[in-house]
Amino acid sequence: MSQTPKTMRAVEAGTVDGKPAPVLHERPVPEPGPGQILLKVAATALNRADLLQVSGLYPPPPGAPATLGLEASGTVVDTGPGVTRWKLGDAVWVLLPGGGYAEYCVADEGSALPVPKGISLVEAASLPEAYFTVWTNVMDRCRLQPGEAFLVHGGSSGIGTAAIQLFAQRGHPVFTTAGTPDKCHACTQLGATLAINYRTQDFVETIKTATQGKGVDVILDMVGGDYIAKNIQLLKTEGRLVNIAYQMGAEVKINFLQVLLKRLTITASTLRVRSPAEKAAIGRALEREVWPLLNGGKIKPVVDRTYPLEDAKAALERMAASAHVGKIILTI
Repeated sequence: MSQTPKTMRAVEAGTVDGKPAPVLHERPVPEPGPGQILLKVAATALNRADLLQVSGLYPPPPGAPATLGLEASGTVVDTGPGVTRWKLGDAVWVLLPGGGYAEYCVADEGSALPVPKGISLVEAASLPEAYFTVWTNVMDRCRLQPGEAFLVHGGSSGIGTAAIQLFAQRGHPVFTTAGTPDKCHACTQLGATLAINYRTQDFVETIKTATQGKGVDVILDMVGGDYIAKNIQLLKTEGRLVNIAYQMGAEVKINFLQVLLKRLTITASTLRVRSPAEKAAIGRALEREVWPLLNGGKIKPVVDRTYPLEDAKAALERMAASAHVGKIILTI
């Protein structure tokens, strides 16, 4: 690591004029431990978890860096003891428990994947959190089967744009919701069978009409609130609902009779606190099932806008305003 500096720029949750804000600091460059790699970061992508961390509502898990950022892309510049797959100079995209908003970051070996052909390092930063999240929730937890109908809320988000492309390519009817006509159009361009403007349409009735009253088999939801009861209405017998966030609230009144009568499965999960072994298992599935689609250009990164690291505040403000389609990127 002789060519690596001792310090780096990194963005952490802090305060500006007494208000929560991302703050740029000078921090020591981390050293990779056993089974870890050190990346010279090319880019990182924003997630709503970053907004929560800045506001003090989502502290990093024990052992994770205080630096913001749950994903990154870059070049391997050092390896810790026991690393066997990666070597210096490899271009990878990585899932992180924190640390992406920085010039260097440490990642577990199993949470890294090679950058596919035809995808730049900047574009690659948009991939890890979305595809790790989508795969583990829809495939591992909800067991989406061939031919089943799938609904993802927030279709223009990073999660949504990844899910639409992946499951459309895998042959599923894909339904989604979004908040403007332009966002709905973007979703159908990515492969959605039907995109519903939730501000002007009832997504339950619209999807039931489109499916001749059948509904869908699996729903991936990050909205929560009154969407939970609506999702239950829309699920077929033996349907599965997974929540990955509750942007509209986690406490709701639900009549569970429909859950009983339709034999539904309702689950939820988080990714950040999972063990390196669990994340590595998801990574292996992605490399087997998703990486070839990226490598062949059948699915692609969807990048909304890029900002330099020092403009993290402006980038997070864009995310908070929900003005984006796809991922917002910080370049290093």
